[in-house]
Amino acid sequence: MALLSLGGAVALGFARFAYALILPAMRADLDWSFTLAGAMNAANAVGYLLGALTAPTIAAQLGLRVTFAAGLALTALALLACALTGAALALLILRFLAGVGGALVFVTGGALASLAARAHPSRSVLLLGVFYGGAGVGILASALLLPPLLVHGWREAWAALGVASLLALGATLPALVRLPDRTAGGLGTGRASLTPLVWAFAAYACFGVGYIAYMTFIVAFLRASGAGGLVTVFWALLGLAVILSPLVWQRPATHLPGARAMSAQMLTLAVGAALPLLSTHPAALLLSGLLFGGSFLAVVTFTTILTRRTLPEPSWGRGIAAFTVIFAAGQTLGPLLTGALSDGAGGLRLGLGVSALVLLAGAGLAWGRRIEREERTA
Repeated sequence: MALLSLGGAVALGFARFAYALILPAMRADLDWSFTLAGAMNAANAVGYLLGALTAPTIAAQLGLRVTFAAGLALTALALLACALTGAALALLILRFLAGVGGALVFVTGGALASLAARAHPSRSVLLLGVFYGGAGVGILASALLLPPLLVHGWREAWAALGVASLLALGATLPALVRLPDRTAGGLGTGRASLTPLVWAFAAYACFGVGYIAYMTFIVAFLRASGAGGLVTVFWALLGLAVILSPLVWQRPATHLPGARAMSAQMLTLAVGAALPLLSTHPAALLLSGLLFGGSFLAVVTFTTILTRRTLPEPSWGRGIAAFTVIFAAGQTLGPLLTGALSDGAGGLRLGLGVSALVLLAGAGLAWGRRIEREERTA
């Protein structure tokens, strides 16, 4: 499971979140507006949406393991190619392709992790958390790898991410062959109704909008607030919190009824997102990163747990894919909305404030909503 989690390190930690570290250098060099900067991550989210929609069909033909490896390879090559051009249209296309690959990795990786965790039901929450927490490894690695390279320019940073992603692909391949595989029957052909998850879907849409705004623009906000010297420590702490989050949320995710664990996670995210707006003291900023990093991928993990708890096994992949599509749709809107707001009189403070409110709304949607079939174990 640890090697499988390298897929998450590439698909999210490198392909999506590391962009926040590279963004200030790209804006300065290429004279981007915040709207265009947000559009780059929106393009990634549109690709993620397409990948989530097509993953069941592709996996039906190729199997989970081959689709996972192909998605990881596509993501790695797209990241490497970002070092070759400064043209906005080309970069938008490459960000799109990285999103497609990332979704293939996450949908099939989530299904592979669910099948592997089935053999250890008492540890399934922790095992799934290890897979999804791989994004934290990518965030931590980018915090250590990128700042020295950004002194020389943003192209070197993209090249380093691409090379690191190809190395992750090579490390993952031997582990894939040892995992249980399924084709269409294991990913998405079950026809069970998704209606019991409708409130969780609504909350997850809010999560997609709110969390990606923070993860896209928080580094730019720190630099604009005079806390640029704190960026490396902040990003590393956030990544470390992601890695450790399965330990924090394992018990609540297992024992809280319905989607209340999701509600608690999103409330923590809203507090973390609001803290920099209330104070730019280093302690407040680091606490923000700790709270946010310790919760945001726990929400992603919980959607797989909730799917397994609510739906019969043949529909697990379909449920995971549905959550991924909603996630991608929210992520498409989030950077565009925040970027447009940030170009206005309110600046980044207004954009990040709206993202915190959206996360708070999602916490309210998830609270108190009963989920049918809760007797199904995670």
